[in-house]
Amino acid sequence: MGTFIVQGGKSLKGEIIPQGAKNEALQVICATLLTPEKITINNIPDIADVNNLIELLECMGVKVVHESDSSCSFEAGEVNLNYLQTPEFRKQSISLRGSVMVVGPLLGRFGKAFIPKPGGDKIGRRRLDTHFIGFQKLGARFEFDSADPFFKVEAESLVGTYMHLDEASVTGTANIIMAAVLAKGRTTIYNAACEPYIQQLCRMLVSMGAKIDGIGSNLLYIDGVKELNGCTHTILPDMIEIGSFIGMAAMTESEITIKDVSYDNLGIIPDSFRRLGIELERKGDDIFIPQQKHYEIETFIDGSIMIIADAIWPGLTPDLLSVFLVTATQAKGSVLIHQKMFESRLFFVDKLIDMGAQIILCDPHRATVIGMDKMIKLRGTIMTSPDIRAGVALLIAAMSAEGESVIHNIEQIDRGYQNIDARLNALGADIKRI
Repeated sequence: MGTFIVQGGKSLKGEIIPQGAKNEALQVICATLLTPEKITINNIPDIADVNNLIELLECMGVKVVHESDSSCSFEAGEVNLNYLQTPEFRKQSISLRGSVMVVGPLLGRFGKAFIPKPGGDKIGRRRLDTHFIGFQKLGARFEFDSADPFFKVEAESLVGTYMHLDEASVTGTANIIMAAVLAKGRTTIYNAACEPYIQQLCRMLVSMGAKIDGIGSNLLYIDGVKELNGCTHTILPDMIEIGSFIGMAAMTESEITIKDVSYDNLGIIPDSFRRLGIELERKGDDIFIPQQKHYEIETFIDGSIMIIADAIWPGLTPDLLSVFLVTATQAKGSVLIHQKMFESRLFFVDKLIDMGAQIILCDPHRATVIGMDKMIKLRGTIMTSPDIRAGVALLIAAMSAEGESVIHNIEQIDRGYQNIDARLNALGADIKRI
């Protein structure tokens, strides 16, 4: 188990370039299974979850060539479907939640797919019903044995249909899209997720020869084609990492420029940080955050307490709620953080309370933060990262705290943040990896 030793109280200064988007990378890499032709993907983040998925595809017979540090080419000309039934495949995929997105492309191209119940962050229930109900509507047969949690879908052929998703699941929408692009006839997906990740996946598929209308909306029309071709695709910068850097800059009183952020794809994120009182300025496609000694949380027009809540796109992504919560601990004012989607994601606040933060955990989904306006600094402590996003929130807290903090289980942070300690140390942080 890896550990960060963090000396807090360091003000950072300089420029930082965000990594490629993790959530997009997992989708578009799985989409390479839809064609035997060569697909080149640029701006791939060098993080554990993505690297493990690439390794999984290699074990399935996909030819992978690392063209550069951030670019890979994929050729799925000889996919070994028998590998899907091996203990090795089960061990690899069970620890990686993104592995569930191999099901859609395998079902669409080969007519069958197998996957064990995937793992990932322990942030609450993350059901897969939407995925498999969608496959069934396309004509697939679904089998699942609760005694041996292994999912199986098969179909002689998939046929387009109308479906209204029971939830706007990002991975569920992506999986169904990848199955539907090779189905016969038209598939209509209502209540589809429409995050930039999904938009990017659709644009990549269109460049491969798919026919998709409604990109960017929650109503998609997909006319199936017989085959798809190769293409070149570039992944967007990671909006979650960008948001993490904004919160970090405010907490540590740092002056930072985040380069090449694809600002138009950030949605409500910049304005949500402004509601916490954080100054940030768009400069071309960069974000400049000046040094701020204080930042004050807004109230609603009637003077009531501000609420920051997650929502399906174009609402605020749930992956940033942990960062908003920790950033609010040093603001002036109070805010209610409402994490609607995952009932275990706020449980890390006990670590922040140990550091001196004023937080009331109202229930599994809501926490009230009473900001201390930096009058009382957080104090260093020993803690363990429970998941990717809480892990980086704890790292931000440690960087702003007085004294030394120790963060264990940093493998969770490495799953989503590329070489984070070295990149922040280059700006003036003091993070030692053990």
